[in-house]
Amino acid sequence: MSAEAGPAETGGRDEHVRRVRLPADRRTPAAARALVRSVLTEAHLDELVNEALLLTTELSTNAVEHARTELDIEVVADPFGLTVTVSDFAAGPVDELTVGVRNDATDIDEVSERGRGLLLVDHFASRWGTTYLPTGKGVWFRLDRPGPAGDGETGAPARATPGAATAGGGAAARSESSAPSAGAMSELMQTTPDPYAEDPLPDFAASLLTRVAEMVGAAGGVVRLDRGDGQGTQALARYGRQPRPGNELLRVPLAVHRPYSGELELDAAPSAYARPLAVLMAERLSLHLENDRLRRADVRRQAWLTFLAEASELLAQSLDVELTMALVPQLVVPRLGQWCAVHTTDEWGRLRLAAASHADESVLPQLHKVLQETGPDSVQERLREASRNGTQMPLGTPMEGFAVPLIARGQRLGTLAVGRHQRHRHDPDEVAVLEDVARRAALAIENARIHAERRRVAQTLQQSLLPPVLPVVEGIGFAAEYVPTGGDADVGGDFYDVVPLPDGRWLVVVGDVSGKGVQAATVTGLVRDVIRVLVGDGKPLPEALARVNETLVERGGGRYCTLALAAVGPGSGGQLDVSLHLAGHDRPVLLRSGGGAAFVGTGGTALGLLDSITSPAAEIPLGPGDSLVFYTDGVTERRRGRELFGTDRLRDAAAPLAGYSADVVAARLRSTALGFSAEAPRDDIAILVLRNEAA
Repeated sequence: MSAEAGPAETGGRDEHVRRVRLPADRRTPAAARALVRSVLTEAHLDELVNEALLLTTELSTNAVEHARTELDIEVVADPFGLTVTVSDFAAGPVDELTVGVRNDATDIDEVSERGRGLLLVDHFASRWGTTYLPTGKGVWFRLDRPGPAGDGETGAPARATPGAATAGGGAAARSESSAPSAGAMSELMQTTPDPYAEDPLPDFAASLLTRVAEMVGAAGGVVRLDRGDGQGTQALARYGRQPRPGNELLRVPLAVHRPYSGELELDAAPSAYARPLAVLMAERLSLHLENDRLRRADVRRQAWLTFLAEASELLAQSLDVELTMALVPQLVVPRLGQWCAVHTTDEWGRLRLAAASHADESVLPQLHKVLQETGPDSVQERLREASRNGTQMPLGTPMEGFAVPLIARGQRLGTLAVGRHQRHRHDPDEVAVLEDVARRAALAIENARIHAERRRVAQTLQQSLLPPVLPVVEGIGFAAEYVPTGGDADVGGDFYDVVPLPDGRWLVVVGDVSGKGVQAATVTGLVRDVIRVLVGDGKPLPEALARVNETLVERGGGRYCTLALAAVGPGSGGQLDVSLHLAGHDRPVLLRSGGGAAFVGTGGTALGLLDSITSPAAEIPLGPGDSLVFYTDGVTERRRGRELFGTDRLRDAAAPLAGYSADVVAARLRSTALGFSAEAPRDDIAILVLRNEAA
């Protein structure tokens, strides 16, 4: 920055001159104002300070914004007034910076944004013009000190202008009562919204409207705004009285983007400055309205993102098909529409109403009736078309809204129909959200269907690995309980069976294959079938266990199996003789009818791990009323935090059940094991009870 300063004696008058070069940045207007203020103070021209600062701001800001070069500011004050010249170094036609003869209403109405700054210069300056320079161009203005009569004329001799080319030279006759003052213009330009108010726009609009109405002498005015939120056009601010019939109103549209729209309306007498000031106010207000629109749009998008995240979480939590389809309308209504219906497509391509919801529950029966009507013009026909075409389809009357196809992994599952809001149609953002909801809902429904199919397959496979019913044998009672893990969606490795032997005895089999799922199920089926074949051929139990072990070792795959085999038949004196073989399985619990519980049997080697195994036999007599309880590790390894159910707790739980029937013992032990923890079982639970039913 460079500057020259100093009073000079010119033409017999004291002059105060300042020349400064300023950079082209946002601080330049403030520096230029400070320079002008200091010169006015030195020259005792304080009565010109408002007009001088306003016009200096306009010229310096205009030059910074459009020339984008360094600026030379020259300020000259004499006893009769002030002259300020703002010069830049940008090449370009000078006529971009000039306006026509002031007070011409037609020209003023067409002034561009850059010209409005010079419009203020034209209004307040005694004279103004442009200067042609070899290195650029400049704009100057002259403010004369008011004469004794206060009529704006100084009576001073004309001062030489800084340049040869001028515009608007000479003050035009105009009514001072209708001309806005520099102070009023400054207040208008400096009015800003309250940054700490919750909704600053109404107060800001009212302040702008009041200032402009007072400046142009309007009897009334209103700012109308429609935010596109279904509330319609609302009065953002009002001034004065309502327009009288027949009055010609001044209307200026607000420059805002959709969905916002609005206008400024003034009941003002026609004047040269009414429309430019109204346009200036409308543009200032529009800028803040745009900020409000963008802020609200951002808040709304954040809300939609949160809604979609919550909807996805809710839909993902349900793997039940019917529950998932019932949840979708509850998510949509009333936030995204008055009503919502989910239709699914069956294997023949027909639509079936799966779930529906309405904001007014009393209308729900009527909604069901309309949705189920058939015919070429029915809602269901439009839904079929939307499902067939895979595109959004308007529904029209009487159920105004639109339908979105439900498509997941390329498969058409049905449609999601949504009714319009009570007060307005869906805007593009809401349509996009509904399409996103439809995609997420379709995926959730498809996942629930896949899970349901998987559960059906698992249940079918599990049932095939267990006997449908236990045999009814005179003198021997059998009872079993089975609880699969994974909510019936996975096949477990636990199994039990009761097989007749060629010698008239019965073989009780309880096993546990490592792991779960389809691979464990194949090993379970293999072990079960091999044992049935071997014992059916009369093979002794040790040999049968050895053959099963050979089969599993040769098969490989890392799967192993524990087994408990018990051959039971009638003995002497009403007792049952039990020959027990354990291959790595937990020892069963013996319940005596007279009381007491104990573990019996000798542990052996699990099958599928080693080439050779041991399975010592244990002969156990069962007297009348005695029971033998077999179980898998899903019972003893049931967890409550870090605590296990354990074998001791199982024995203690079984002891009070001595003398009860096999069904009661099995059911009570199952209930006790499940009640040990609130968590779902982590492993399959299998319990089989063998009881001597002799009297």
